[in-house]
Amino acid sequence: MRVSAARLLAAWLVFAPGAAFAQAEAPLQLTGTLLKVRNSGAITIAYRESSIPFSYLSARNEPIGYSIELCKKLVEAIGETVGKELETKWVPVTSATRFEAIASGRADLECGSTTADLERRKLVSFSPTIFVSGTKLMVKRGSPVKSFRDLGGKTVVVTAGTTNEKAMQEIAKRFKLDFRLVVSPDHAQSYAQVVEGKADAFATDDVLLYGLIARNMAQKDYEVIGEFLSYDPYGVMYRKGDPQMERLVNETFHALAEDGEIERQYKRWFLRKLPSGASIDLPMSPQLETILRTMASKPE
Repeated sequence: MRVSAARLLAAWLVFAPGAAFAQAEAPLQLTGTLLKVRNSGAITIAYRESSIPFSYLSARNEPIGYSIELCKKLVEAIGETVGKELETKWVPVTSATRFEAIASGRADLECGSTTADLERRKLVSFSPTIFVSGTKLMVKRGSPVKSFRDLGGKTVVVTAGTTNEKAMQEIAKRFKLDFRLVVSPDHAQSYAQVVEGKADAFATDDVLLYGLIARNMAQKDYEVIGEFLSYDPYGVMYRKGDPQMERLVNETFHALAEDGEIERQYKRWFLRKLPSGASIDLPMSPQLETILRTMASKPE
């Protein structure tokens, strides 16, 4: 599916009120990210190496996943708008480095599993919501830990720079739980902490836990437990204070939702087999279904 050029042209005419239709072929007065990528002929995407199935490395060490595919559609729309077929450059980021990559201009888009909360919106901008998740715990099967209430005296690992770290700190304070919180640089290393017996539980977004377990074919050894400990709506990040980019991103995701492309990509990455041969087998939540219907009916 390619985003409608006519739809994008209609959106861009808004940037030049009073412009006659005959002037539509005149060069757009681009600013911000769109001017940057037109001048350079390239766009840089920040990706994650182990945020399965959103953004991770394939066996060929190429970025793949649900968020990556949606970002590729966004890059197509950006290329049509600036009148160039853009070269895509890739830069790996972690939970801790992803915000600086966007804010500094080192990357133009971050396509991963990033929660769009109010605090982060002070630093960067986000696309409309592409997924809804929440913090849960992964433990070894047979573990005495059945919920967060069983964490007293245990070791819990979280990934640096995530909302999950804050969620677990708040849980410990609110329920007076004395557990040891350790921090790993990325999700794969946090997962390894539990595998190696260095942590009793890994706290992160439930879908990422399911993805890591599926990729490692470890369903018989590990499980995701407990209730949601946070609410985490995901979005694609881009630089703050860029109204042209904001309009294009919102219009593009409206078109993707209206066309059904987001739902198709969801089925591909959450209901079918991943390239590894495993399947997360996670039906779309009612919350995300509602979000996509709203997104399809009207641009955010």
